[in-house]
Amino acid sequence: MNIFRLIGDMSHLLAIIILLLKMWKTRSCAGISGKTQILFALVFTTRYLDLFTSFISLYNTTMKLFFITSSYFTVFLMYSKFRATYDSNHDSFRMEFLVVPVGGLAFLVNHEFLPLEILWTFSIYLESVAILPQLFMVSKTGEAETITSHYLFALGSYRLLYIFNWVYRYYFEGFFDLIAVVAGCVQTILYCDFFYLYITKVLKGKKLSLPA
Repeated sequence: MNIFRLIGDMSHLLAIIILLLKMWKTRSCAGISGKTQILFALVFTTRYLDLFTSFISLYNTTMKLFFITSSYFTVFLMYSKFRATYDSNHDSFRMEFLVVPVGGLAFLVNHEFLPLEILWTFSIYLESVAILPQLFMVSKTGEAETITSHYLFALGSYRLLYIFNWVYRYYFEGFFDLIAVVAGCVQTILYCDFFYLYITKVLKGKKLSLPA
């Protein structure tokens, strides 16, 4: 554990809390991509199957359980409790365009050809692109609510901080995971335009809207 990973984890937690509070307080999931949330649920499910095979620490186990349960709770809220507010017309990204290629890549490029290892690799690859349906939805509507922007910024910050975590681990621990690093960099790059709009608009009190 190092400071970059800890802050990254807290940023990830903050993103989820912001999202859940937003939906619960407004009784609405407007502006949120249900498909991105389904993909995240799939990411955490396939990544944390090692809960049944190994124990690392109480912190590690608690975080894994939180991410799994919160992702499924989010999906439940969107497709059941607040279903009437879900904007399926704008949430039209085809998930299979991400899941199928990522699944194939996980079979071809992994550390070890074992079921749990392939599923872990699949989760790493999928997480790098899971935000695309949400970004696609924002591009279709042309804007995002301020609270949704805060959620996306916290989520993007988590991945950016993990890049610093990998740099730290490489220099101080001699650890380097090429798959995780490349996937994390891809994910961070996807947020770049959003980061710019967030800093230049949302932090100045303006609503995040995309250029016409």
